[in-house]
Amino acid sequence: MRYDLTDLRLVVAIADERNLTRGAARVHLAPSSASHRLRLLEDELGTALFARRARGVALTRAGEALLRHARQVFAQIEQMHADLAPFATGIRGHVGLWANTHATHTFLPDDLAGFLQAHPQLSVTLEEHTSPDIVLAVARGEVEVGVVAEAVAGADVAMYPYRRDRLVLIAPAGHALAGAGRARFAEVLAHPFVMLHAGSAIHTFTMNAAAALGRHLNVRIQVRSFEAVSRMVGAGVGIGLVPRSALREPPGSPLRTVELDEEWAQRDLQVCVRDRQALSGFAAALVDTLTAQGAAELIPGN
Repeated sequence: MRYDLTDLRLVVAIADERNLTRGAARVHLAPSSASHRLRLLEDELGTALFARRARGVALTRAGEALLRHARQVFAQIEQMHADLAPFATGIRGHVGLWANTHATHTFLPDDLAGFLQAHPQLSVTLEEHTSPDIVLAVARGEVEVGVVAEAVAGADVAMYPYRRDRLVLIAPAGHALAGAGRARFAEVLAHPFVMLHAGSAIHTFTMNAAAALGRHLNVRIQVRSFEAVSRMVGAGVGIGLVPRSALREPPGSPLRTVELDEEWAQRDLQVCVRDRQALSGFAAALVDTLTAQGAAELIPGN
């Protein structure tokens, strides 16, 4: 089967407009030309993409599937343009970095800002994934550098210390847990939780921790950042599980911190590479910058 980008753009436009004529106008085609292209595409696929209605068109099941993939194609093309554009402005190198939620929302913003200031000829693409997915992607050579909180058994990668951190519970002042110095995870599962959004690395990790106990989290609300978790908890919506490094508690904060009495609560971050000696020069510079942070934390007094 053959597809071209004009066909895919036409399908997206017609689906958005729910009308062939308006969709054709969006991609600068005459309605007759658009209708001909659509008919050829449907013949090639062997199925209808749109059901004709009195007031326009509606996607068929096949059309919905093609639309979903077409949007992904255009998203990938836009990402390709974003990756290539820096080279036209004098940037001479690019590094792909995958990191878990914890690193992405806490340490990496400042560390990457410093790295990019020191290396103005470089650009970095940062993607958030779960630690196991990152380790496997590094092992397969899909990405050069990862930042993770856990290893994967059997994965042929090298790990280097990056940052030390620990997951803690947060509760609003006046909550039943607020006065507790420590708590086991199983002891707090009956309470409503404020969580990061589904699909985030820490959401997946926390759900798996509950499942390992044969329990389910009572998720009251899901938000997009650790800051939003803290604000929701402070407002009394529920309790939260966040890295200590993500806490920003000004004087008079309504939050109370409770130590989580679990071995897995220690979530030290590590830099993950397949072969440090085989890294590109740009990736090696990034790894050196990140691992220097880990070396500094190992110095007594830091």
